[in-house]
Amino acid sequence: MLIKNARIVTRNEEFIGVVSVEKGLIADVAPGTTSAPEAEDWHGDYLLPGFVELHTDNLEKHLAPRPGVMWNVEAAFVIHDAQVAAAGITTVFDSLAIGSRADAGLRGSEIHRHAVSAIDRLAEHGLLRADHYLHLRCEVGTEDVVDLFDEFADHRLLQFASVMDHTPGQRQWQDAAKWRQYQERNGKWSDEKMEAALIELSELQARYAEAHRHCIVDRCKSLGIAVASHDDTLVEHVEEAVRDGIAISEFPTTLAAAQAARHHGLATVMGAPNVVRGGSHSGNVSALELAKEGLLDILSSDYVPSSLMMAAFQLVRDAGWSLSRAIATVSSAPAKAVGLEDRGAIEKGLRADMVRVGLSGALPVPRATYVLGTRVA
Repeated sequence: MLIKNARIVTRNEEFIGVVSVEKGLIADVAPGTTSAPEAEDWHGDYLLPGFVELHTDNLEKHLAPRPGVMWNVEAAFVIHDAQVAAAGITTVFDSLAIGSRADAGLRGSEIHRHAVSAIDRLAEHGLLRADHYLHLRCEVGTEDVVDLFDEFADHRLLQFASVMDHTPGQRQWQDAAKWRQYQERNGKWSDEKMEAALIELSELQARYAEAHRHCIVDRCKSLGIAVASHDDTLVEHVEEAVRDGIAISEFPTTLAAAQAARHHGLATVMGAPNVVRGGSHSGNVSALELAKEGLLDILSSDYVPSSLMMAAFQLVRDAGWSLSRAIATVSSAPAKAVGLEDRGAIEKGLRADMVRVGLSGALPVPRATYVLGTRVA
């Protein structure tokens, strides 16, 4: 494959140039043009590295398209895969939240087993467009989280885990009233139900959270799995992550936590929808504010796959970043954070995971996505 007249974005610059691909890898990158008749003319469209998504809950929207409706897991996964590929995501870590709680809903262990089986079957038959991995989101204040982790620990696709505590009164949900409001998005709770839930979850947190956090972190270290601390809210949360040897702060909720993460050398992950919307939907710190303060390293699409591309270009307009720096937050930085050294940039010898992007005014529009040099969307 030979591409000319592409606006190539590398780690350090952008220029009109030529990219050649051989056997699924980038064989050469050069400014200028070529007269080779087989070259595909991109007419000035952007040529970006394929995006690396570390944390997406997008599968859940397809598993439950309506309240009370459970969709076929394999069918849901196929559409999820197509959607992320169409958004320019070539490597995706599908998030599975493990740890059984009364409010688990779609995040129950049986659904996760079906989802992992679906990935295996679809990959075996070559039916997936993006390169899929597993991200185990470990709810430490639950009785069975370690057992469930061990169930998936040897899976070939497990490359990333995060330790989280969504107990009312902890981290993001320090205000239990906000937790209740979130839970009631699918129907009102009585005061009695709320009180019973608070008692049950607080007891579980007190009994299991600290010990299970250490168990998960230790297992990740022994398995060589990257691990993140989720929803750091206080400086103390970041300091705890540092003591545990964790190198990623995923979705810090306050400026103080993000500043502490930078001070200690942790990579900070923020939600791309937070950038696109101009703020957090749950009242947490603004990702744009962190970007302007130099405290943002990685973007995650979280619940909107297309937000990665939109947010990267928005960082240029609203935070004054270069496009190379902005694109790194969705490509080379997340790849590096989880040890994927073979992708994430338009460089000779790396995987030819690429996205062709045009502009409609200020809106970036994905036109084609390539994985190992083969068009998948």
